[in-house]
Parts: sequence; structure tokens; C-alpha cells
Amino acid sequence: MGELVGKLPVAQWVEDIVDWLTTNLSGMFNFIQTVGNKLMDGMTAGLTAIPAWMFIIGLTALALIFSSKKLGFVFFTFIGLLFIWNQNLWADLMSTLTLVLVSSIISIVIGVPLGIWMSKKEYVARVVQPILDFMQTMPGFVYLIPAVAFFGIGVVPGVFASVIFALPPTVRMTNLGIRQVPNDLVEAADSFGSTPKQKLFKLELPLATSTILAGINQTIMLALSMVVIASMIGAPGLGRGVLSAVQNADVGKGFVNGLALVVLAIIIDRFTQKLNVSPEDKVQNGSKPWRKWAALGIFVVMIGTGFANSFVASGAKAKTLDLVYVQWDSEVASSNVLAVAMQQHGYKVNLTPLDNSIMWQSVANGQADASVSAWLPTTHSAQYNKYKDQIDLLGPNLKGATTGLVVPKYMKANSIADLTTEANKNITGIEPGAGEMKAATKALTAYGLKSQGWQLTPASSGAMTVALGKAIKAHQDIIVTGWQPHWMFQKYDLKYLKDPKHVFGEAETINTFTRKDLKQDKPKVYKVLKNFKWTKADMEKVMLDVSNGKTVESAAKDWISKHPKQVDAWFK
Repeated sequence: MGELVGKLPVAQWVEDIVDWLTTNLSGMFNFIQTVGNKLMDGMTAGLTAIPAWMFIIGLTALALIFSSKKLGFVFFTFIGLLFIWNQNLWADLMSTLTLVLVSSIISIVIGVPLGIWMSKKEYVARVVQPILDFMQTMPGFVYLIPAVAFFGIGVVPGVFASVIFALPPTVRMTNLGIRQVPNDLVEAADSFGSTPKQKLFKLELPLATSTILAGINQTIMLALSMVVIASMIGAPGLGRGVLSAVQNADVGKGFVNGLALVVLAIIIDRFTQKLNVSPEDKVQNGSKPWRKWAALGIFVVMIGTGFANSFVASGAKAKTLDLVYVQWDSEVASSNVLAVAMQQHGYKVNLTPLDNSIMWQSVANGQADASVSAWLPTTHSAQYNKYKDQIDLLGPNLKGATTGLVVPKYMKANSIADLTTEANKNITGIEPGAGEMKAATKALTAYGLKSQGWQLTPASSGAMTVALGKAIKAHQDIIVTGWQPHWMFQKYDLKYLKDPKHVFGEAETINTFTRKDLKQDKPKVYKVLKNFKWTKADMEKVMLDVSNGKTVESAAKDWISKHPKQVDAWFK
């Protein structure tokens, strides 16, 4: 059946609206971003400044105070936090806690008054209900797009996306709680001459408190569920570890970071439930003011210690570099080797993994200082052409990089033109936004494979290598989007399929690029980035160590310790 009307340009309309908002309200967005970053960075720094052991003891004591004789939650809090500390995830835990707390507070501040308004005005409820439906059913990933457009990368766009996703339960439950207040009690309040304000604060809100707190509890849990999604746009915390594990198919790391999120979720859930006590329970248990004073004392000690540590540490600000990279094994290796080397020379390096397109945008917009992950002239040509006037390209840090379609050597096909029905006419790819994926798509068309039913399946660099290893072990056909340097060429017998039409281009270089004004702002950092150079063999050695079980930090330190002269040359 033919189309009745032409396709409505909804996508273009939405893009035009976002562009208009970004252009005309850029001052407001920049102000929110600046203030938000400072507030949340300060909050994270304050939480991190509290010694981990004191935080664990303090939170365990609070659990004991409010759990009466039930000690299960007390032991869980102590053991769970101790586990997170043992796994070196404490700083990530504090970053996640900041994101969840700020998102939840903003959602509560907006949600409770909006829910009250909905309960009082039926026309408001009719307007707001479908908006809440939209907010809850739209995939959370979609909110990342305007978040990045408005606020760049980091924790502020993460909070923006989290608030949109987590707000509806508080609004709905506030509206429901007030509407469920018995009519006879409302009529009695009216008969005694209560004003609307008195009726709201002395009757309706107290009776609806239990329902409202249940909504707040769900809002907090939804904000926590956005942690992993927010990490895709640079939000720090435990979600970044989960995302990295997914992209690299690292089951162990993913489980540990996920378990830390579970621990945090259960602790927050149980504490919020402790607040939701019915009036009958309060009367039955009696008033125990000492609990409030004890809790206040614990908070004062924890916060006081945090402030003291912050003042001590404030005088030791190192030269800093905000380095971003795409989560490919090659770029994880180069970024971490550079970061570790700079840290050993007295610099402070903040590493942030990002999606490829967002990585380029963040440097171009000045949200990040630099990246050493630009594959040119082919793989990242689209991003370079878009942002070349907003960045400073420092040149290659590694030469001789190649990309293309890769197969095990035991496969008979030697050229893309030879392909017929191998691997079930499927090519296993990596992240959808990667330049290699665009080149592979072009290759399917250029060699007439698309018309023959061939498909390119997007995945991640980690999932691709897992699929490759599994196929080789079973001696099965597999075709992947590959690049070199990569550890898989050292671990397996592989070959590139020849590309007679040169769709993938010739050998490439991996380049360093910075924001425009970095040379003026941080000349020493700029000089180090300019001097940073190494070889394919160097990179593949680090990547192979990581693939064999070493942490990327330890692999980087091992390589640096064996190449002191090469590393020292970066700092001359």
C-alpha cells in the first residue's frame, strides 16, 4: 500500500528546536553548566574528603540507630561499603552518590509542588499526565542527545537526563496521595474554617506523606538506574566502569561495578524506607529524640572531617589535564600510558571515556583539554571536517595504523571482492558511531554485497573480540571490522581482506588534538602532548598485557618502567 502523504519531517523539526534553544539560550545553559559543575564537583570533593573508614563507620552507625533490633541491614551496610572500598571503587561511589542525590533533590523540589498542583486543578492533571507518560516511556538514551547539546559533557547533562527520567514517580504519587485523603476529613476541615494553606499543610500533606515518600523512593531508584546511561556522556562514577566493561566484554569488571551499584541501591532504598513510618508505628514505638541527636552528631563529625581534609588538600593543586578517549583497546592503552606517565611527573590527569562523536565535540567546545585518539585521514574524517576549525591538531603520536575487514587466516577469502556466503553473510562490527562502521557500510555497497543480503551487525570492540575468539576456537568463519595496532593480531593468526577499491583508505596515523586555547592556558601540558609519540609494537604490548588479565594501569606502568628514555623525552 502506497503512502497517503509524504513523510513528516519530525526529526528535522526536533533538531531545529534543539538548535534554536542551543543558539538563543546558550548563555543560560553555560551558566547552569558552570554553576552546576562547581557545586557538584565541590559536593563530590567533600564526600571524597571524608575518610572511607569514617564514612563506613558513620553510615553503619546510622543504620544501627534507625534499625532498632534488626541487625541484618546494619551488617549489610558495613560489609557492602567495605567491599566497595576494597575494590578501589570508593571515588566512583562518591561521584555516583553526588549524581543520585542532586538528581533526586531537583526531582523532589519540582515533583512535589507539581503533584500538589495536579491534585488541586483538574485541567493541570489533564495536561501533565501525558507529559509524564512521555517522560517515563521514552528510552533514557534519547535524553542524552539534548543533554549534550545544551550542557556539553560531564555530570550536569547526566543530572539533566536523570531528572527527566526520574521525576514522574514523585509527581504521580504526590497527586495520588493528596487525592486519597478522605473527603469527610476535608469537609470537617472546611467546616472549621481552615484556609487552603492550613488544610494542605496540616491535613492533606501529613496524611499523604507515606504515599509521597514511596514516590520519592522510586525517584531515587530511577535516578540510580540512569547512572550507566549518564556515563556515556562523561558523567563520572560506577556507571563508567559498567559501560567500560560492556564495551570491552569484561565480565569480571562489569560484575564488580554492577555489584557496587546494587549495594548502593539497597542502602539508599532501606534508608528512605526508614523515613516512611506510619503514624501508628510512631505512636507504638514512642518518641526517641536521642536518635535524631545521635544522627546529627554523626553527620557533624563526618562533614567536619571532610572539610578539614579538603582544606589540607586544597594547597596541593597539580597541573591538570582533562583527557578524553574512545573506548577502543588501542585508545585505552595510549590514553592510560600517557596519563600514568604524566602523573609520575607531577601532573593530575582526569581520564574520561566517551562515544567517538562526543569525544570530538567535547574538545572542540572546550569541555575537555585534549585527546590522543584521532584516526586520520579516513576513520575520523567526518568528525575532523566538522570540528577542524575549533581544535588544534598536533600531529601523529603513532604511524602506520590500518583499518579494514579482518578474518582468520584459515578462511579462503583473501579479498572483499571474493566474499560470497561466508560467515552467514554477516560482518561483526563495533560501536555504531565508529568511522570503521561507516567505511564497512560503504564497502557493502561498493562491492555489491548489500544487494546480496550481506549485513553489518554493530556491537562493541569488546564484544567483537569475544565473538572473534569464539569463532576461531570453533574454526568457524567470521568477518570483523578490525584495526591495527590491536592485541588480536598478536594473539590470533589474522589477515586483512584486500580492498581493491580502497574503501578503507591507506595506512593511517593516530593523532593528538587539543582545544584551541590549551597552548596559552597550559603551555607545559601542551608541550607534553606535542612530544607524545610511540609505535605500533609499543601499543600492542600494552594491549596484549591488558587482554591477558593485567589492569590497564599496571600494564601502562610496566611499559613505562621498561622505556624510561622514551618516556622522559615526552617531558623535555
